[in-house]
Amino acid sequence: MERKSNSQPKLKIKKGDTVKVISGESKGQQGKVLEVMLESRKVIVERVNLVSKHTRPNAKNTQGGIVKQEAPIHISNVMLVDPTSGKTTRVGRKEVDGKLVRYAKKSGEVIK
Repeated sequence: MERKSNSQPKLKIKKGDTVKVISGESKGQQGKVLEVMLESRKVIVERVNLVSKHTRPNAKNTQGGIVKQEAPIHISNVMLVDPTSGKTTRVGRKEVDGKLVRYAKKSGEVIK
């Protein structure tokens, strides 16, 4: 019998988490996750991996020109920052009071 794969992959990083970039052009920078794209397994991090986008004048931006905005980063290139110690940590899952919660592997603290 074949196993049915989940349509939505379970990722260890969520919107609002503080992450640090561990590889790539933006290595060493850290910021808050603004968006998680499940299908492409990418995240958009605040003020990290900025690219220049050329925009035409429109109602919202009458001037137009070049705008800096965040580009997506693959989820394997970012690592969660432990809220207690401020260092990067891996994420685990454990059951607490009948609920599955994420926890930091370095400190053992439960991640909200």
